[in-house]
Amino acid sequence: MNTKGLWATIVACLAAFGVAACGSSSGGGSASSGSGLNPPKLPVQKTVGAGEGQLNIIAWAGYAEDGSTDPKVDWVTPFEKATGCQTNVKIGNTSDEMVTLMRTGRYDGVSASGDATLRMIAGGDVAPVNTALVPNYKDIWVGLKDKPWNSVKGQMYGIPHGYGANLLMSSPKAKGVGSSWGAVFDPAQMAANKGHVTAYDSPIYIADAAVYLKAHQPDLKITNPYELDPKQFTAVVNLLKTQRKYIGEYWADYTKEQAAFANGNSTVGTTWQVIANLLQADKHSVKTVLPSEGSTGWSDTWMISSKAKHPNCMYKWMNWITSPKVQAQVAEWFGEAPANRQACQHTVAKNHCQIFHEGDTPYFARVSFWTTPIKSCGAGRGNDCADYSQWVQAWTDIKG
Repeated sequence: MNTKGLWATIVACLAAFGVAACGSSSGGGSASSGSGLNPPKLPVQKTVGAGEGQLNIIAWAGYAEDGSTDPKVDWVTPFEKATGCQTNVKIGNTSDEMVTLMRTGRYDGVSASGDATLRMIAGGDVAPVNTALVPNYKDIWVGLKDKPWNSVKGQMYGIPHGYGANLLMSSPKAKGVGSSWGAVFDPAQMAANKGHVTAYDSPIYIADAAVYLKAHQPDLKITNPYELDPKQFTAVVNLLKTQRKYIGEYWADYTKEQAAFANGNSTVGTTWQVIANLLQADKHSVKTVLPSEGSTGWSDTWMISSKAKHPNCMYKWMNWITSPKVQAQVAEWFGEAPANRQACQHTVAKNHCQIFHEGDTPYFARVSFWTTPIKSCGAGRGNDCADYSQWVQAWTDIKG
């Protein structure tokens, strides 16, 4: 399915499951609200018994390694030996694809980012999680618990995994790049790198432009990049339509951006730290910065399907994947901050957690983690904000 077709399907699903009427969210490190979200009432598992012998999960590439990518990188096989849960992993390439796959009911769980979680909660595709059944939950960084993208009204819908900020990356070929997102949003600055500017190919990227306008157009009164009223949303969309004239290519697969910077097709744009690390490991000179305006970011959550055929194995997996040693392995392989604070004692690179700002509250206070946009504007502002279906349509229009 092409991208435009996939997004059209997602819009239809959103309408069908009523996400447009769902509740509030807030970015950065703020407390969970979700006050307008009323997901289906689903039972919470009370105990974990013997494993069912099998587990089917959807995961981001690099989150469930079994040695097939690199024989030295394997935390799935030890899990299978310890639990008897033979694990089948379906790689999810985008959040929208993960949402679609979870609705089939064929999978027991998913490693979902914040731009997908509320959609699955509202659609009844994932069940509330009993954190008492996941012993390693106690060591998860408090900055990831009870947040707008993983909980509703104090009920967790998953176990936090890894997290990170979306950064500004540039190569030596880029001209005039400083410490501001102006490098990719200010026409005067973009002109110097026209055709070599890159951006993340997803409707959630609209929030990046909102972060920029929040700082540079205070008259818009943007307080949350995921809660945009009609005036704010129009301004943000118009900025992205202007940016489109300077874009060389968009990326969704991180290997695509890696290749584009390696061959010089892209010289400046938004990135993940792991992409910069891979480029630097291959001797390509790039630099990254968390811009002065702040940034968006991602916090991934392991969620259990409401139709899970192997719920005990899924609970065992959620505890395994968030154990200190496994978290250390995943964090170093993928390139992220581990959710379990004890993991930093087990990383091979002793400065890994410093590089990725694990538990760095001041740093992540500047990061607005991906959260599914919904109608409720929060803070008593009413229900006139653009929901995700509108973001999808706007993104299609922006790209033409």
